[in-house]
Amino acid sequence: MDNKKPLLAHSSMFLACAFWGLMAPVGKDAMTHGLTGIDMVTFRVAGAATLFWIASLFVKKEHLPVKDILLLGLAGMFGLVFNQCCYTIGLSITSPINSSIVTTSMPIFAMLLSALILKEPITGKKAGGVMMGFSGALILILTSATADSSKVGDIRGDLLCMFAQLSFAFYLSMFNPLIKRYSVFTVNKWMFTFATLAITPFTFAHVSAIPFAEISPRTWLETAFVVVVCTFVCYILTMQAQQVLRPTVVSVYNYVQPLVAVIVSVLTGLGVFKPTHAIAVLLVFFGVRFVTKSKSRHDIEKLEKSKQATH
Repeated sequence: MDNKKPLLAHSSMFLACAFWGLMAPVGKDAMTHGLTGIDMVTFRVAGAATLFWIASLFVKKEHLPVKDILLLGLAGMFGLVFNQCCYTIGLSITSPINSSIVTTSMPIFAMLLSALILKEPITGKKAGGVMMGFSGALILILTSATADSSKVGDIRGDLLCMFAQLSFAFYLSMFNPLIKRYSVFTVNKWMFTFATLAITPFTFAHVSAIPFAEISPRTWLETAFVVVVCTFVCYILTMQAQQVLRPTVVSVYNYVQPLVAVIVSVLTGLGVFKPTHAIAVLLVFFGVRFVTKSKSRHDIEKLEKSKQATH
């Protein structure tokens, strides 16, 4: 069973990032056909909160002390409110290409914050893996960009997307022990509830002014995909991975997102697979592998103890 846990965690994180790779073009399309970034982030947070409360009725109930509930509320600020609000609104005013480039900064933030907060060592293998994946992701994005595929980016949107990555990296590093303490549904139920309470007072008037009858069924389907799959399902998958994997390992899977975008564009005939794409794919996968195989603080402490025992 223990041997299956890491495999399940890696598979969960890969799937989550694959779906997030689809979210940028799908969400962007919805936000250019009747909805705004404020509308989308409200639907994401409130919709997921509702889904997690419903799901929690079918799993074992956990009793949390008030202190941990409040800490989950704080985790929701960094993991959801600052992260989702900044990214979704940033995506609405910049291009999917630019937002994809900016997301590659998250593993770097996570590696640095894990070193500062969790005292995780920055090994040569870990740093090399992060930079290798970063290089591969950038190659994928830049060689796939075409003039007619997106509007020109906006520095305000780019900065919002970057702050979203920093916020999520901080969440991964700061709240990792708390997340491991409770089930996926308990954690997400409270995080999304606090996030909904935090943003709804500021967005309710905006959302209530949406001309619902004028929004096309396609836009509602795209919104449903973002809420149900890219939020509800992806946060379940991410939490499962986070309970087993280190923050830097979780974050390095971010490089899968542009990889998925390129594969989808090739399969749908919107793009052509180039030799540079093959190089980029290899860089991403080997980057992920190096970070995964790098030693954690626990591994290094265990190795030092074994050395002392032999002397």
